[in-house]
Amino acid sequence: MNTKQSILQTATSTITLESKAIANLSELLTDDFAEAVQLIYNSKGRVIITGIGKSAIIASKIVATLNSTGTPSVFMHAADAIHGDLGLILENDIVICISKSGNTPEIKVLVPLIKKAKNKMIAITGNIDSFLGQNADFILNAFVTKEACPNNLAPTTSTTAQLVLGDALAVCLLELRGFSSNDFAKYHPGGALGKRLYLRVNDLSSQNQKPQVNLEASVKEVIVEISEKMLGVTAVVEDEKIIGIITDGDLRRMLSKSDDISSLKAKDIMSNAPRRIQEDAMAVDAKETMETYGISQLLVEHDGKYAGVVHLHDLIKEGII
Repeated sequence: MNTKQSILQTATSTITLESKAIANLSELLTDDFAEAVQLIYNSKGRVIITGIGKSAIIASKIVATLNSTGTPSVFMHAADAIHGDLGLILENDIVICISKSGNTPEIKVLVPLIKKAKNKMIAITGNIDSFLGQNADFILNAFVTKEACPNNLAPTTSTTAQLVLGDALAVCLLELRGFSSNDFAKYHPGGALGKRLYLRVNDLSSQNQKPQVNLEASVKEVIVEISEKMLGVTAVVEDEKIIGIITDGDLRRMLSKSDDISSLKAKDIMSNAPRRIQEDAMAVDAKETMETYGISQLLVEHDGKYAGVVHLHDLIKEGII
C-alpha cells in the first residue's frame, strides 16, 4: 500500500470510528439530560463550565456556543479554580464539569468545593461510576469504547463526544427559548453571519448614488449618467416610477448594432421590466435574486417609487458573498 492510500485509510478509519461513537450517544441519553436542560433553562444564574486538559478546550467551545445562543456562560479552568478562580461561581450558577475519566486530581479537589457551595452540578463524563459521576446532580454519559488514536491514548473520540453533548444542550436550550434568527443576529452583529441576518437592502443602496434618466434622454446623457454614478447602470424613470433599465452591457450591444446613435433615446435602448427589490428586503435576498438571474445590479423601490441601486460589489464588500 502506498503512502497516500495509507493516509486515506487512516483518515477513513478515524471518521468512521468517531461517527459510530457519536451515533451511540443517543442510546446513552437518560432523563438526566432533559432535567439538566430544564435546570439551566429555569436558572437565574449562569452556566460555569470547567475541565482539565483537552476537556478544558471543549468546555471553552461549549461556553462560546451557549453564549451565542442566549445562555450566559463562563469558562473556568479546573486547575485555576482551586487556585483562586472558584470565586467566579455565584450563588445561582450551575456548574458543568467535563472529564473523560471523572477521576483526575483536580476534579477530586474541585467537586467537593462546588457541592459545599450548594451549586447544582452537571457531569459530562465517560465514566458514570467515577468520583465525578457519583457526586454530580445530573450525569450526561459521554462514554466511548475507543479513542481514534491507535494507542487508545490521545483524547480524540472522547472529546468529540463531549462536544456533541454540549451542542445538544445548546440546541435544546435554543429551542426552549424560542431563539430566532433575529436573536442570533443580535449576538453576532460584527460578523458576516450577523450581517446576513440583519442587513437590509437600504443599508447598502443608501450609500450609493442614484443614477436615473428620463425616457427622452439622449445616448450621451445616458453614458454620462452611468459613468458619473459608477454603478454600471441607470434607471429609466418617469414620475418617480421605474420604467426600464440601461446597463453598460446595453450600451455595448447598441454600439455593435447601430452606426448612427445620434437620434436614439433612452427609451430605444432600455430593457423593460427590470428586476427590482424593495428597500426593506434583506440584503441576502438581493444576493439570491442576483444569483438566480445572473445579474450584478438590482433597482430598489420604496412605496412603488425608485429609491436607488444595490450592486453585487456592495454585497461582496459587506461579506454577504
